[in-house]
Amino acid sequence: METQIYVVDAFTSRPFAGNPAGVCLLGGERDASWMQSVAAEMRHAETAFLLRVGDGFGLRWFTPTTEVDLCGHATLASAHVLWETGRVNRDEPIRFQTRSGILTARFDQRIVLDFPSIGPSNAQLPHPVAGLQPLWTGTNQMDWFIEIASELELRHYQPDFTEIESLGLRGLIVTAASPHEFDFVSRFFAPQSGVPEDPVTGSAHCCLAPYWSGKLDKTKMIAHQASARGGVVGVELKGQRVELSGDAVTVLGGVLRC
Repeated sequence: METQIYVVDAFTSRPFAGNPAGVCLLGGERDASWMQSVAAEMRHAETAFLLRVGDGFGLRWFTPTTEVDLCGHATLASAHVLWETGRVNRDEPIRFQTRSGILTARFDQRIVLDFPSIGPSNAQLPHPVAGLQPLWTGTNQMDWFIEIASELELRHYQPDFTEIESLGLRGLIVTAASPHEFDFVSRFFAPQSGVPEDPVTGSAHCCLAPYWSGKLDKTKMIAHQASARGGVVGVELKGQRVELSGDAVTVLGGVLRC
C-alpha cells in the first residue's frame, strides 16, 4: 500500500524555520502501532495522520514515542497540505475530528485554527528547575508552566532534560513578557514525550493565550517561540476558545511504501 506523506514547516513563512511536522494522508484505516512506527521513522516532534470521515477528516498526532491529545503545529500543517494539494478548496473551512473534540481551520491571509482555551491554574512544581527563577508556576493538567522575569533569561536558559522529564505530565512551558515586537515569548520542553525541545508548540499557546491575556489585558496578541528555529504564533482569545494563526511551507513530499 502506498501512502502520501509530506513534511511541512509550520508557524513560519520560510523553509527550515518554524516547526517541522509530518503529514500522512491515509487511504484507509491503519492501526495505531503502524502510525507510531511511521512517527518514529519521521522523527519530527509530531506526525499527523489524516483520514477522510464524512464532511471532514479524522486527525491523530504521534510524537516519535507516543500519541498525544492535542497538537497545534501538525494541525496547521495538515490544513496547509489539504488546501495546497486541492483536496479541500482554500475558501472552505476544514473540520478535524480529534481526541480533543472538533477542531477547525480556515484560511484568512494566514491559516487560522480554532482550539480550546486551556489556561493554567496555580500549582507548585514537584521540584525546583535549575537555572530558572519562577515568578509564577502552574499547570493546566497537560503541561507544567513557569513564568520568569525576562526574555533574556528565557533565551539563555540551558535545560536539564533529565530534570524536566522527572516533572511528569506532557512537558514544560517557560515564558516571559517581551519588550520588543512581540507580546510574550516562550519555550517548550517535553523530553517525557520524546521531544526534548519543541521548536514551535501551538497547543502550548492554548495555555499561554489565556494567561497573558489576563496579565496584559489584551485578547489579541503576537507570540514568539524562542527556539533555535523560532516561529511566530498569532493568538486571539475568544471566550473558551483560542484562535491560533500562522503560515506554513511544504519542504518535502513523498510516498510511504509500507
